Amino acid sequence: MASTVMLKINYRNMTIDDYDAVTALWQQTEGVRLRDSDSRPSLGAYLARNPGTSFVAEIDSEIVGAVLCGHDGRRGYLYHLAVAKAHRKQHIGKKLVELALTAIEQQGIFKVMIAVNADNFSGADFWKHTGWKPRPDLLFMEKTADGKPNA
Repeated sequence: MASTVMLKINYRNMTIDDYDAVTALWQQTEGVRLRDSDSRPSLGAYLARNPGTSFVAEIDSEIVGAVLCGHDGRRGYLYHLAVAKAHRKQHIGKKLVELALTAIEQQGIFKVMIAVNADNFSGADFWKHTGWKPRPDLLFMEKTADGKPNA
């Protein structure tokens, strides 16, 4: 008879002190692409501008999940949801999203947007499975500052 070990998962707000562990997780996660705007100073500024809306999941003090979340005063945005492969299918990603959505809803934001890379099929499946819908009426576009193609 096999036994299942239940690991205690601790969810908490992300801080800039988590930068190295979180970016390492993002770098190991298929479908997550880091840009120059994911630098330590940029992430620190983002967390300071959006306090209490980004979260990490820890098991034995090791970060196994993370989501970056914030808002512009009108719409919320989720970025870089990631869960370590060894810890997927345990509802960690879903819980991180729930925490982020609750945090920004408490700040008066009731609509949240995500962008999923077109080739991130597992990510798209996760989002669809958890109730997110594509917006066929929108075309996602971008413009970067001159000389900043990886902004």
